[in-house]
Amino acid sequence: MKRSASTFMTKRSAELPTQRSAASLAALLCLALCSCTDRGPAPPPKPEAADYLPPEASAPETFPDVSFVDITEEAGIRFVHENGSFGKKFLPETMGSGTVLFDYDGDGLTDLFLVNGMRWPGHESDYPRPAPAATMALYRNLGGLRFEDSSARAGVAITAMGMGAAAADVDQDGDLDLFITAVGRYLFLRNLGGKFADETEAVGLTAPTWTDKKGRKNGSWGTTPAFLDYDRDGRVDLFVANYVRWSEETDIFFTWDGHHKAFTTPEPYEGDTCRLYRNVGGRFEDVTEKAGILRPEGKSLGVAIEDVDDDRWIDILVSNDTQPNFFFRNNGDGTFTEKALVAGIAYSPDGRARAGMGIDTCREPGTQALAIAIGNFSREPLSFYREIKEGFFQDDNGPAGLGPPTNVNLTFGVLFLDYDLDGRSDVCLANGHIEPSIQEVFKEISFAEPAQLFINRGKGRFTEASKSAGPFFSRQIVGRGLATGDLDGDGDLDLVFTTNGGQPHLLRCDNRTSNRFLCLKLRSKGSATEALGARVSVEAGGATQRRTVRTGSSYLSQSDLALTFGMGSHAAAEKIEVRWPDGKVETFQNVPTSKAYLIEEGKGELAAK
Repeated sequence: MKRSASTFMTKRSAELPTQRSAASLAALLCLALCSCTDRGPAPPPKPEAADYLPPEASAPETFPDVSFVDITEEAGIRFVHENGSFGKKFLPETMGSGTVLFDYDGDGLTDLFLVNGMRWPGHESDYPRPAPAATMALYRNLGGLRFEDSSARAGVAITAMGMGAAAADVDQDGDLDLFITAVGRYLFLRNLGGKFADETEAVGLTAPTWTDKKGRKNGSWGTTPAFLDYDRDGRVDLFVANYVRWSEETDIFFTWDGHHKAFTTPEPYEGDTCRLYRNVGGRFEDVTEKAGILRPEGKSLGVAIEDVDDDRWIDILVSNDTQPNFFFRNNGDGTFTEKALVAGIAYSPDGRARAGMGIDTCREPGTQALAIAIGNFSREPLSFYREIKEGFFQDDNGPAGLGPPTNVNLTFGVLFLDYDLDGRSDVCLANGHIEPSIQEVFKEISFAEPAQLFINRGKGRFTEASKSAGPFFSRQIVGRGLATGDLDGDGDLDLVFTTNGGQPHLLRCDNRTSNRFLCLKLRSKGSATEALGARVSVEAGGATQRRTVRTGSSYLSQSDLALTFGMGSHAAAEKIEVRWPDGKVETFQNVPTSKAYLIEEGKGELAAK
C-alpha cells in the first residue's frame, strides 16, 4: 500500500473542499494508489543457474488433472470475519486476518484456527444493528473433512481486533501453544492439553506501547508472528512483525472526491519496529535492540523464516509496506545484521520500495538456489527474487512468467506448494484490494479479486493454471490469509483462504494424477518438539528437494508443520536426510512413497502414520 505522502489529504475532523474536478480527482487517486506502476526496466541478464530456461522457450499449455473444490459449508465451517467496519474506514479494518493449521489436541488430525476482528468499542450506536461479540474461532478436525466449532470449549473465544497467529510448542510439553497479534494487543495462549489459557502477561509478551503527540499510550499493531529457535539453545523464541503507529485518535482522513473517506496507505503514518523475544525458560525477554532487529522505519506485514546461507543459523526475511524489505542475517552470536540492500531484495529492480504484503521462500530442485516471493500492491507485480549466486538475488518475475499476470491484483497471501506432486514448488496467491470503491476510479481494478495458481514448469518458468484448478479460482474474493496442509490425510495439499469481512474458503485438493508423495512429520528431543529449523532433503531420480520445518510465511498465517514432498512417478525415495536443529544428521534409504511418516530424532527409523 503505497504512494507519495504529498498526495494524501490529512484533515481528520472535517470533510475536504470540493473544488477539484472529477478529472483532477481521478489523477490524484492515480498518484496516490498507482504512482509505483512497475513496468520496470528491461529484463535482467539471464542467471547462470543450470536449470534456467530462457523466456522465449514457451511451456506447453497443458495442465495436470488436479482441481480444488470449495467444501467450506459441508465441512461445517460457519465462520464470518468481523472487520469492524461502520463507515469511518479505520485502517485496520481492511487488513485482517489470518489462519493457522495445526493439531491442537494431538489426535493426529490438522485443525483450523481463524483469527477474527471485532466491532470498535465506543461506537456501538454507529452500527446498524446489534450483534453478538465476534471472537477467535477454533475448528476441530473430526476426520473425513468434517469440523466442529470448539472455540468456547478450547478457551479461544476471545474478542480483539485480531490480525495474525502462529503455533509452536513453547513449553516443550508436547502440544502446540498459540500466539495472536492484534491492534494494540498481543495474546499468548498456552495449550493445557487441548484447552488454552491466556498467559500473555505471565510470559512477558504484553504488546509494547508507543506515545502519540498528545501523550496518549497505545499498544503496537502486530501483524505476522513466527516462532523460531534463533540462538539454537533448544527453546522456542518469537519474532513479531509490527505495522504502523495507528490509533483512532491519530487516524488520517483521506478522500479522493472531497467528501467520502477512502482507506489510506501507510505512508502518512510512522512505522513501528519488528520485535524479537528470546525464550529464557518459561518467560520471554525483549531482545529487539541488542539483537540488531530494531528498525522503527519498518511497516512490516510478512515474515519468512529461512536459513538463507545454509550455515545452520536461522535468518529472518520481512516484507515491508512502502519501505524497503528486511533480510536479518543471523550472525550466530545472538545478533543479526540487516542485509536486504546488499542481497538485492530491498527494492524493485528500478530501485523503489514496493508495497510488500505476504512472503514465502522455496529451494529449487537440483541447484538448491533460494527463491523469495513477495505479494505487492495493485500495479506492482509479484516480486520473485532468485538467488543468482550465494547470498545475492535478482527479481526474475518477468522471465519466470510471474510478472504481467500478477500486475493488476493486490496480493496478500503468498505460498509455495507442490499442488500436483511432481517435485516442483508451484505458487498460490490470495488477492483482494483494500478499498471497496476502487473500481469507481480504476475500472480494471476491483475490490474482490480472484485467487491465482501458477504451475512450475521447471527451469525457472511458471504458467498460470488458475482456470484449470476449479471454479473457485474464477470467484471474486477479498483475499487475505492463505495456508496449506493435508487436512484429509490423502497425501495432497488442501488450501485455506481467509477473506476480509467474509467467510473463509476450505479447498479440498482432488489430485487425479498418478503422482506420488511423501509426508514427513518430525519430532525432536532437547528442543522444540516439532523440530523448528530442521532441514529435510529427499533424493529421487537424481534430483534433490529440500525443505525446512518452520512457522511464518504467507500473510498473517501458518501452514501445517508437516512437510509434503511431491515424488512424481518415483515409488521410493533413494535417500532422506534429516539435519536436526542441534546439527546431528540421520539418513534413511529406499523409503517407499505415497505414505506419511513420523521421524523421531535419534530413533533411526521411520514410523508410518
